[in-house]
Amino acid sequence: MHSAPRAQRRHGADRAFGIGTAHMLKIMRACLLMLLGCRLLMGSLPAWGGTTSATEPTLTLSGDPGGPTLVIQGVLDPDIMHTILVAFHQRYPAMTLRYIDVSGRPNRSATGTARGFTPDLTMSSAMPWQYLRANNGHAMSLGEHTLPDDWPVASRWRNELVGLTAEPLVIVYRREYAQRFGVPRDHATLLQQLRQHRQALDGRVVTYDPACSDTGFTYLAEDARQSVQIWSLVAALGAAHAELTDSTGAMLEGLLSGRYLVGYNLIGSYAMRLARHHPELVVQVPEDYALIMQRLALIPRNAPHPDHARRFLHFLTSHEGQKLLAQKTALGTLRPADKPGNDMNVADHAAHFIRPGPGLLALVDPLKRSSLLARWQQSFNPSPRNDQRSRKTLCKDPASP
Repeated sequence: MHSAPRAQRRHGADRAFGIGTAHMLKIMRACLLMLLGCRLLMGSLPAWGGTTSATEPTLTLSGDPGGPTLVIQGVLDPDIMHTILVAFHQRYPAMTLRYIDVSGRPNRSATGTARGFTPDLTMSSAMPWQYLRANNGHAMSLGEHTLPDDWPVASRWRNELVGLTAEPLVIVYRREYAQRFGVPRDHATLLQQLRQHRQALDGRVVTYDPACSDTGFTYLAEDARQSVQIWSLVAALGAAHAELTDSTGAMLEGLLSGRYLVGYNLIGSYAMRLARHHPELVVQVPEDYALIMQRLALIPRNAPHPDHARRFLHFLTSHEGQKLLAQKTALGTLRPADKPGNDMNVADHAAHFIRPGPGLLALVDPLKRSSLLARWQQSFNPSPRNDQRSRKTLCKDPASP
């Protein structure tokens, strides 16, 4: 593990101009960031690049020999995806379905896997990156009658990008946490508990590391848009030496083992699914406001079988598909009529959807990203030299985007 995480180094570099080498390094860094920002925003992202080995399907449901094929690439637990694919395959048994899970990639934007390979459909919770690809012309039209007429406006963009789920970000705690400190019903209560019981909670709290997780960075940025109180909460997390990681799965593993007592900003669908089988864990949707993450889907511009992708989207956004999500998975649904039976319902006044739209571009702008990470570092660990434990990250690569 590096002695000085990248976020700390960046924060130091953002201070007043120095002289000599330090001055030149700052100028070079600013130029590189500007060039990268122009490259991203002008649409020169690689089309669907990656490693060849990742093209092997995580799941395959075989159809007729020589029949139609649908290849889906996404960031979704294979067990959940299997439930969805089985139901779709019952409708189209002649079609061979292949699902490629790219959850292990540093940038979880479901961007394709090998030179020359393009999936028929991509699904990802890395909302800014999915939007950026669509905005840069890497997506084709979803079609005229693919989505229901009443599909929420907040869950579609230019008929090229569609949100398929409504998954709140949640607080997860062990039951002994509530017995000792009370129920963290909202952000203010969690903040108060972290402050009042800092010593007892030292090292027993976990959340995303926004410096190495695109998902975690997105949630931090949206938190900051909703409430200025988030910086006080970040400071309290830092004071409690919260551990930082790059996935909800890693947080849940630590909560289940008892290593952590409480976790902040976990993806609710995964948390609820685990809590159903482990009553020692409690999932709390914040009562003051709840960020709602959507898994965005698009059909790549060069998709070999776009009509098959449209059939899948038509199924998943239908009443039948949404009922399947509500009753057979922990994924939240977007159509009100399909919500009974789903444990992840959120009160209308508390729900704040992260929407596909131009606002997401700010989250991939390098200069704005650097600025937000610098503020996060200052709040989480204002004196890193005096306390090497203040930023303990479990990320596989703290320097990854």
